[in-house]
This record gives sequence, C-alpha cells and structure tokens, in this order.
Amino acid sequence: MIVLIGPLLLAIGGAYWLLMSPFAPSSRGYPYRGSAAERVVALTFDDGPNEPYTSQILDILSARGIRATFFHVGHCVERHPEVAVRAIDAGHVLGNHSLSHRFGTYLRPRAYEREVERSQQILARVTGRTPALARTPWLWRQPALLRMLRRSGLHPVAGEFGHALEVFQPSGVRMARRAIAKTRPGSILIFHDGFDGRGGNRAETVVAVRETIEGLLARGYRFVTVDELLGVPAYQA
Repeated sequence: MIVLIGPLLLAIGGAYWLLMSPFAPSSRGYPYRGSAAERVVALTFDDGPNEPYTSQILDILSARGIRATFFHVGHCVERHPEVAVRAIDAGHVLGNHSLSHRFGTYLRPRAYEREVERSQQILARVTGRTPALARTPWLWRQPALLRMLRRSGLHPVAGEFGHALEVFQPSGVRMARRAIAKTRPGSILIFHDGFDGRGGNRAETVVAVRETIEGLLARGYRFVTVDELLGVPAYQA
C-alpha cells in the first residue's frame, strides 16, 4: 500500500498541473494575468453571489472607488438577484461561472455547455447584460470545454488564487499577506465570496479583501476589471 502512495500522489499532482494550474504550458488561451507594465491588478470573485458576504465586499469596493470582476454562479444569481443587479449598477463586471458549480458536469461536455447557456440566460434576464467573460470552476482547463466557451462567444479567464487555502478560511490577514506578496503588474487575483455555489461563511475572505486592497494601494497599484486588463469585451452585443 505504501509503495502505491507515491505514484498516486504524482498522478494527482500531474493531473492538477495539466488541467487546473494556471502556470502550465497548456494554460495558453486561458490567461491568468495581463501583460501590463504599470502597476495594475484585477480583483476577481468566484462562486457568488453569497449573502451577506458579497454585499460586504461590494461595500469595501465602493468605499475605495474600485471596480472588480465577479464570476457568478447561475443558481446563486437566482437566489440573490438583487446583489447581481447592485454589482452591475456599481460598475462591476459580471462573468459566467457555470450554473451549478458541480464537478460532474465536466465529465459530460454537452452537460457543461447547457450549464453555461442556462447561466448566460439567467444573468441576461436578471441584469440585462450577457457576459463575454467566463471562468470554469476550479480553473478546469479541458481543451474541449475552452473551445466550447469560445464558440459561445465567451473569453475564458483564469487567474491566481489569493490564497491556496481560502476554502478553509484561515486568518484574513494571513490570506491578504500572501495575496499581496504574489501580486505583480497585470495580476488577476481570485477570491471567493461563496463556496462551490452553495453559500458558506466567507467572513475571513471579507477581511482579506479589505487588507489586500489597502496593502496594494499603499504599494502604488491601481485596480481594473478583467476586460480592461486583457483588452476584451465585458459583455456580448
């Protein structure tokens, strides 16, 4: 049994690197950063809307006059349509983050395509905007899925996790320290205002977002949305 653990871990690590790590060679066409030379960074948020945490993050962004990019889950938008509308009205950009955030849909490409289509319809109905940006849950990078997104008029967008263990909600100050340390000109930082489309306590993420913003502002960074950073449309015509 012990002899098998090493190869198993290597296989899992290799699969993660190939299909989920933003730094692998296969990530071409799924950008995790922009090419900006000046100190600009795009803050992005996945798995919401999720109350009260998404609204708390919106309050923080509003207080600093910062626009961000939220990759919303379709079912979550149905639960909290007023939050999606608030984000749009405040000038933030909304992207597609699937309908249910269920991993099993990746195993059936047509099922995932239906999830994307349904999420597009929900976001368009609730906000009056049809996203042109998409992020696959867990940054899954199966080539067929990325091709499908492009056929649907969507630009796949990856990024770097602000903190690898955010799902376990470690100290927000610690998460911010890590996010600030990894930020470079053109970075796309990922935080989570929800958890797998099921809600969840994101109180430490709220702290991390506030501390990260203050730390990056002190270092001379300016905040932009993903479409501005990458030079692509935010919404479909």
